[in-house]
Amino acid sequence: MREKLQRFMYGRYGVDRLNRVLMTVSMVFLVLSIFRVPYAYIVAVLILFYTYYRMLSRQIGKRAAENQWYLKKEMKLRGFFQKKRKEWSQRKQYHIYKCPSCKQKLRVPRGRGKIVVSCRKCGMEFMKNS
Repeated sequence: MREKLQRFMYGRYGVDRLNRVLMTVSMVFLVLSIFRVPYAYIVAVLILFYTYYRMLSRQIGKRAAENQWYLKKEMKLRGFFQKKRKEWSQRKQYHIYKCPSCKQKLRVPRGRGKIVVSCRKCGMEFMKNS
């Protein structure tokens, strides 16, 4: 049976990160449909059909391009949250200000009183309390 499945899947795209996310989203919609959320079941079934279409597709280049597009978007989102987490963990030791001219974020140690902050990007200097 395993060999038959392997032969069937030969030349087909298979499962990737986007398919896993789509399956998870469809399962969430299926759970929502249990609670009588309107159209949740229809959306879940449509997402599942699209997932299986991608999985069984022989157009490997197109499916790989879709996956790469998704991975780029996911990395942007992950990077945003990683920056916010880093800023949040440093909030007790540093103030984070934006340069008034170029909007570059600047990190200044807390507890130093009034200091002159100079932007490394544009060279502008401004006063802030630390």
